Amino acid sequence: MKIHIIAVGRAPNSPEQELVKRYQKRMQRPFLIHEVVAKKSAQGSLLKQAEAKLLASAIPNGGTLIALDEDGDIINSHGFAKHIEHCQNRGIPHISFLVGGADGLCSSLKKKADITWSFGRLTWPHMLVRAMLCEQLYRAQQICVGHPYHRT
Repeated sequence: MKIHIIAVGRAPNSPEQELVKRYQKRMQRPFLIHEVVAKKSAQGSLLKQAEAKLLASAIPNGGTLIALDEDGDIINSHGFAKHIEHCQNRGIPHISFLVGGADGLCSSLKKKADITWSFGRLTWPHMLVRAMLCEQLYRAQQICVGHPYHRT
């Protein structure tokens, strides 16, 4: 099973990007990151719609789509790991995570998603969300193999 992170924006060299790289290296099966960038001239709802088109075009067919949004369901790390393991056991070829830009995800993408999860009710910078997602993917891997990392 392949894991895709489909995100708005190009990650600059930053502490957040270093965390993403660190967790990518630790994964038994590395996840793929697809970055999309809308034209800077768009703003507001037009920007979100442009980002939505770019994000949608990067979603692989035949998998589970999970949108990350502040209004989504709050899930704990064990639930996150169980869901990934469940998808893997069912032979689902892809899990794709959508990370919106600074203004969030367009409602059309949230409706298209199979699941919408939140990392809490606080607002997080979208580049930090990527790093948090990568850490949770690594944590899920460790939970599924019974490694004690998840206890730290």
